[in-house]
Amino acid sequence: MAAKGKQGTLLQAICRNYLFSKRIYYKQSPVKKLYVQTRLGHSSTSSWSINSYMPEASAFHGIRCFKDLHNLSVLDPDTFWGVLAKARLEWSKPFDAVNESDFKSGTIKWFQGGQLNVSVNCVDRHALLSPERVALIWERDEPGTEVKVTYRKLLEMTCRLANVLKRHGIKKGDRVAIYMPVSPVAVAAMLACTRIGAVHTVVFAGFSADSLSGRILDGECNAIITCNQGIRGGRLVELKKTVDEAVKNCPMVKCVFVAHRTENKVPMSDMDIPLEEAMAKEEAVCPPEIMESEDMLFMLYTSGSTGKPKGIVHTQAGYLLYAGLTHKYVFDYHQGDVFGCVADIGWITGHSYVVYGPLCNGGTTVLFESTPTYPNPGRYWETVQRLRINQFYGAPTAFRLLMKYGDDWVKRYDRSSLKTLGSVGEPIHHEAWEWYYGVVGDGKCTVLDTWWQTETGGICITPRPSEEGAEIVPAIAMRPFFGIVPALMDENGKELKGQNVAGALCIKQPWPGIARTLYGDHQRFLDSYFRTYPGYYFTGDGAHRSIEGYYQLTGRMDDVINISGHRLGTAEVEDAMDEHPDVPEAAVIGIPHDIKGEVPFAFVVLKDDVSRAEKVVVEELKSMVTSKIAKYAVPDHIVVVKRLPKTRSGKIMRRVLRKIATNETSDLGDLTTMDDPEIITEVIEYYEKYKQQKSSA
Repeated sequence: MAAKGKQGTLLQAICRNYLFSKRIYYKQSPVKKLYVQTRLGHSSTSSWSINSYMPEASAFHGIRCFKDLHNLSVLDPDTFWGVLAKARLEWSKPFDAVNESDFKSGTIKWFQGGQLNVSVNCVDRHALLSPERVALIWERDEPGTEVKVTYRKLLEMTCRLANVLKRHGIKKGDRVAIYMPVSPVAVAAMLACTRIGAVHTVVFAGFSADSLSGRILDGECNAIITCNQGIRGGRLVELKKTVDEAVKNCPMVKCVFVAHRTENKVPMSDMDIPLEEAMAKEEAVCPPEIMESEDMLFMLYTSGSTGKPKGIVHTQAGYLLYAGLTHKYVFDYHQGDVFGCVADIGWITGHSYVVYGPLCNGGTTVLFESTPTYPNPGRYWETVQRLRINQFYGAPTAFRLLMKYGDDWVKRYDRSSLKTLGSVGEPIHHEAWEWYYGVVGDGKCTVLDTWWQTETGGICITPRPSEEGAEIVPAIAMRPFFGIVPALMDENGKELKGQNVAGALCIKQPWPGIARTLYGDHQRFLDSYFRTYPGYYFTGDGAHRSIEGYYQLTGRMDDVINISGHRLGTAEVEDAMDEHPDVPEAAVIGIPHDIKGEVPFAFVVLKDDVSRAEKVVVEELKSMVTSKIAKYAVPDHIVVVKRLPKTRSGKIMRRVLRKIATNETSDLGDLTTMDDPEIITEVIEYYEKYKQQKSSA
């Protein structure tokens, strides 16, 4: 009883701090009341209407259906986003203007004059109303050892960690590197930075010391938050050791906060601070720093075509609103659902759909620490059964891997809780989509192929939201989200009108979630995204718009090859080959050709139980490409390999394959992001064997 009373007193103190110390904006406008209705679950009714779907729609004139709502978001974005921003976010000071952006100049500003705090929006307001609601379910590496964290507990962790940062001199505007495995303390670290106005840059806890130090130096970070070790797939990851190596080259780092994931001791220096011990000494109340809408929220580094990572900058209000809105409406998330995104927090997917989107909506989000195959290939689906996950969001590369192990690893577990299945990271090919829909979802779940980027902040093209009963075409992203206006451009910089056309995918007008700049290099930001097609945001991807007006991504523009004047996206060839029942994965690159200019070169992985000869499968693949695309698209070379080289986030390293295929293996470039370097040796051996066979023939 005493403990319960103490918690109640603590919560009261936190609430007082939340309500009064920083003048949180609580005027009960009609829009505010609409938002409260949504939070209480009134948006989910048996009789569907546009007002039940989005209660704020009653504040819009003439909105009768989804199409009206989407048209409003495109034709009158100030009204659309302005109403939603007031309704969905808690402001300490209302904004003066909704949108002051201009793609022609590369200037992007949303909700100018407004002030708020992201941690308050993600934790305090939910802890105030429902303190014992589960915020985080930490799915630890060993199955069956999950830990649940309530909003009250998450708020306490966030405040204590924020006070630790402040005590050691971290202040508003400072940059903090976070190098941690997926865990509640890692989420608290992100939120603690937002609470005091510090800018966090999360670095995937698998990058090398050189990669970590490069990001610390570029971001000018003066503190690091890490763990003694990580655990993934039953193996220890020496995080502190990597940080120790990295900080040798980072003189601006003044302190390293070290949490403990394992009981093992690690060497500690004078700048190292045991995080849990420090948090235990701090108060569980920390007044939130009031932030301007366009203050930096976080930086996240992504690969650049020049080889130097780009520090993508996202700001406060616009990003949070967009992450929350896409989380709710793309996945049809309702209060009480368990949202399971299995991405790492080191990537934008983890930021938007593990942390900020779900928490902004007061949801319950899963933190997945393990791998898809540990301790067996049924890990995802055993987790779905045990945690009763309702929305599952994963990557096609994992699905292709799991397909190789057979359907039994899926069907042995109860997946009846699933309602929505999402795919992220790259276009999902037909075979994987059908497996995801038919095997994982038993043909009962909505399957969403989502397209977006680190730069976009959240999902931009996806089948949902849409009119009730609207069709979903397998393996196509299909429809733009609210406020997104895609455009396809030709080689001369002119917009392609009409249907059944393909070109460079651009977006015509700003949306709140778009990145604002590259840290320390705004000119590179302008050159990368706004100079190729002036007045448009250039995504770097190619796309096809179907007769029905649906969008299908065809791959990166730098993965487009020119065969005798025919432009061909390598992803198109991969998609055709992936439909072969014995091919779970294929990677296609372009190599020089004396006559044709370029030709496709394919590396394919066969299933383990294939009984037919490789030559037979290869001939079938050529026939499939001929029938699905054209004879000119058939790869001149098809090399069968055991595995493909990938980054730790699961992306195929096509530049490495291109080096191998062109016999340039003496310099393979930066391999710090590679998951398993031994794969390179394997691929080279298979390629050499292939060359010998060709020579003999």
